[in-house]
Amino acid sequence: MLTQAQSTIASSLHLSSLSFIHGGSSLCPLSLSFRHGRNTTTSCAASRRAEKKQEEKGEEGEGLVEILTRVAEKSGMSARERRLLKVREAKRQREYERTHNYPQWAKILEDGCKEDEELRAILGDSIGNPELMRKRMEERIRKKGRDFRKKETGSVLAFKVSFRDFNPLDSHIWIELYGEPSDRDVDLLGSVIQSWYVMGRLGAFNSSNLQLINKAMSHNPLYDSEMASKVMPSSFHDISDIEFQDSWARFWVDLGTADFLALDVLLNCLTVLSSDYLGIKQVVFGGRRIGDWEEGMTNPQFGYKNFKI
Repeated sequence: MLTQAQSTIASSLHLSSLSFIHGGSSLCPLSLSFRHGRNTTTSCAASRRAEKKQEEKGEEGEGLVEILTRVAEKSGMSARERRLLKVREAKRQREYERTHNYPQWAKILEDGCKEDEELRAILGDSIGNPELMRKRMEERIRKKGRDFRKKETGSVLAFKVSFRDFNPLDSHIWIELYGEPSDRDVDLLGSVIQSWYVMGRLGAFNSSNLQLINKAMSHNPLYDSEMASKVMPSSFHDISDIEFQDSWARFWVDLGTADFLALDVLLNCLTVLSSDYLGIKQVVFGGRRIGDWEEGMTNPQFGYKNFKI
């Protein structure tokens, strides 16, 4: 039983310092001091008990936060004090990792989000997580290209048009871009070619029935539907999927009975597409092999893409 003097001393003990050195899975308390007036008593009992318990359990790789929490329980701290200690230590570790291990490129992206709404929308809740930020950026570049600010990515230069032994029943049409297309560019160009083929398949390019081409709309012209129905049909026969290798795209066509009006319509579409959305360097009708095209190469890792018609 404690004497009255011992009880008085015990009740006035004050926890003055608790310092730790954490290395691997071991814990080494430097000092656990209790102060009463001018007299100071140092005790390592709590640290020895914690170390002994850890050795008995054979725990390895335990975090500093967990060690602090467990030793704090042995030191008689309240649940609230232990919780605050754990929160402070976790925050300190995050700040340390952010300062010393956070990639420089991630810091640049975070700074850019302050002024760029589109960049902020792309990163979203990934800010603070470099790996997730990287995935978001790679996905955005793959889908829409590298230009964040420019909405229209066309070319002010007119593209070159040439013919190389073009056979309308069995030939390739080649399109050279100014760079490797993104997924967005592939979809854009593919949709234009697909629409052109659908119109040709339905007989849109029939120069035998151009009744309104030279008529003035101000005089309410008449259209002879019966004559249009008697005109010989003119339609595409077949087309292949569109293939992409690096900056080149190609597709095979069989124009069937369609007139060469189809080529004029295609070039008109590509002209606006090139100037406003997707820069085109040249269009070649015919030819077996152009540029660095490699027959049979279908590996996406080497720049191959395709669009299903």
